[in-house]
Amino acid sequence: MTPRPSPLHVAIVGAGIVGLAHAVAALDAGHRVTVVEQDSAAVTASVRNFGHACVSVQAGEIGELAVRAREIWLGLIERAGLEARVSGTLAVARSAAEAAVLEDLAARDTAMPSELLTGEAAGRVLGTAGSAAEPVAGLLLPNDLTANPRTAVARIAAWVDAHERGEVRFATTATAVETGVLTTSRGAIRADRIVVAAGHLLGRLLPGTAETGEVRECALQMTRVVAPAGLALGPAVLTGTSMLRYGAFAGPAAEALRAEILRDRPELLEIGANVMFTQQQDGTLLVGDSHEDFDSAPPFMHERWSRILLDEAARVLGLGSGADFDVLERWQGVYATSARQDLLVESPIDGVTAVAVTTGVGMTVGLALGERVVSGF
Repeated sequence: MTPRPSPLHVAIVGAGIVGLAHAVAALDAGHRVTVVEQDSAAVTASVRNFGHACVSVQAGEIGELAVRAREIWLGLIERAGLEARVSGTLAVARSAAEAAVLEDLAARDTAMPSELLTGEAAGRVLGTAGSAAEPVAGLLLPNDLTANPRTAVARIAAWVDAHERGEVRFATTATAVETGVLTTSRGAIRADRIVVAAGHLLGRLLPGTAETGEVRECALQMTRVVAPAGLALGPAVLTGTSMLRYGAFAGPAAEALRAEILRDRPELLEIGANVMFTQQQDGTLLVGDSHEDFDSAPPFMHERWSRILLDEAARVLGLGSGADFDVLERWQGVYATSARQDLLVESPIDGVTAVAVTTGVGMTVGLALGERVVSGF
């Protein structure tokens, strides 16, 4: 019989979804875990998003990780008491070109099921059936999940910290890393393995890794609004701009759609729009988003961009304009991005692994990426 490897002490930098994914996987593998987070709570990418585990529209390696991450999410809903549900996703077509993209995906043999809907059926979900805003078609992707992004990572962190072999140290900044030692603002932590999952802040601890990986910051604009009266969405909602961003939609039909949007609505491409929204348990809608890359993202937001996004969401829901929304909050999201790869997994120092999701789908694939990395310890 092959002896079971001795448990390791795994130190993790970052209490966002990617760092906590490694913590969950390490605890499940029998290891001891210490997570350090410079802020008093996770306040960047992992809370500034839609809370959407958008599994069904991913492709390739990202798609494989997304399918596995979905299983882990379902387990954590029970174990960590997450505010999350199997919501599904509705992709809405408002032109023939958009409908062609949905028909193309529906005809493929994919890992996740889908159902092509008539415009009337999609309109019933949106509350626009029979109106001028009724869609041309829709594609229902029933297996996707929606979580509350403002509580999900906090509850996973609490679960890790309550575990007999887990610990999360907030307000603790990692200042240096070397084989076997993570130096922090509250002293040194000796560990067998160290994972640096600091997202767009990777370069503060491992500047060489961030530079060679071409890690930059992607800033996005989002809002939380009061939902139109009587709106009770089950699924998250994607639109035509979403079809240009996710791998499962890729193909000639998507390129034809890109040409249509460039001709008719160039401002959407100008701001890198992914017009989509999710409805949270309190009934409000999270609406977004735009994308702009920087070496260091400035804190300033474009009001014109916010109006473009809200106007598009309003049209989907049959409202006059974005001004019809009661806006409760606006914020800037930020995540790591790279022109070189979608996933960064590097070991710049013996016993140290740098991990980042560099394509904006951390909530969708992070849990499975952590499991994959930890399995290699």
